Amino acid sequence: MRVSGSVLLLFAAMTSGFAAAPDRLQGAPASSFYEWSGDVPGPGALLRSEPLSPDLALDNAWKSERILYSSTDGLDDKTHIAVSGALFWPKGDPPPGGWPLVAWAHGTVGAAPSCAPSFRGRSERDRKYLNSWLSAGFAVVAADYQGLGTAGGHPYLATRPEAYGVLDSVRAVRGQPQIGDAVIVVGQSQGAGAAFATAAFQPSYAPDVKLLGTVATGVPYFSKETLAAVARSGSSDQVTRTLAYTFLLLQLAELTEPGFDPKPYLTDGGRSIYDMGAESCLSAIEDAIEKGQVSQKVGFAKSIAPVVQSLFPLITYPTLHLQQPLFVGTGEADHDVSPAMQGALVRDACAGGSRVTWRRYAGLDHGGTVNASLADSLPFVRGLLAGGPIPQACETAQGSAP
Repeated sequence: MRVSGSVLLLFAAMTSGFAAAPDRLQGAPASSFYEWSGDVPGPGALLRSEPLSPDLALDNAWKSERILYSSTDGLDDKTHIAVSGALFWPKGDPPPGGWPLVAWAHGTVGAAPSCAPSFRGRSERDRKYLNSWLSAGFAVVAADYQGLGTAGGHPYLATRPEAYGVLDSVRAVRGQPQIGDAVIVVGQSQGAGAAFATAAFQPSYAPDVKLLGTVATGVPYFSKETLAAVARSGSSDQVTRTLAYTFLLLQLAELTEPGFDPKPYLTDGGRSIYDMGAESCLSAIEDAIEKGQVSQKVGFAKSIAPVVQSLFPLITYPTLHLQQPLFVGTGEADHDVSPAMQGALVRDACAGGSRVTWRRYAGLDHGGTVNASLADSLPFVRGLLAGGPIPQACETAQGSAP
């Protein structure tokens, strides 16, 4: 997920309050499995499950399931909703007390219901990564997030909806035979932000979830400082596929703000790209940007920068003081979420009292860091499970991976 300078275009249009999603952003469920017509029970109840087809299953899982479970709408913080995901069981015999659980938070896939990983599938990079956790002896539950798979609109990068969806996925599956109570939340890019948010919301929203720690690679951090730095470094003439993230953030404004109209901020070419967000997934939007040579200057009709704080209640973390240890993996060649932005989060989380292990990887980009960081994150997690010494402060070093 790249936070481009054109992100600032949407902020001046933001006002307070939430609204029902516009009809065009409601979407249709990805399939009948994702539609729940009855009353939705309290959060964390498993509503239904079904086997995943072989192309959606993971090689190192003895059983792969699609799941639908109850959660809380993270926008109004009260309505019970259905959220989808997947559950992957490791092979072999479980340890005493059951398999520890990795709660996986995925990176950006788009905002349309059909983009849900439990429906559309996962990248080879993510499949390799999750297979590694399975082979290491972890069950994996993978939330799709609110509005992916199910209808209702996906509030892209909104931290509370992401956190609620991840926490309730854990609640929904932890009663399954052979799954233990110990939970590690793991995320990448958008999902790294979701993982940090999950740890931040867990004490108040789900104190019953036994969260031991958090692993985040390529983690975004929105603050006045980081957004100002992004604005200074952005190029309005640069054509980059990652401009897709700005269009998705603009869609967040339309989804959540009463009366917001994106049209004044978009050129005709930008409007065609923006409209894709309601039905198309990330790769198709990126391809259209590249094919049409759409830059910030080409896609947006005017540049507006004020009122940046108005989006903060949606995309910032409720606290930087996590109660459990945090591992952050950063590729020093990351062009999607800058190492400086990730470093600012580490600095501020440390100042806030979090116990952070930060590993930096020379020469690795946003995607390359994911699997390479296992050389450090897996021992970090095993140490937490073993009850070993817990970091009491902040530790920074180059990563073990080449």
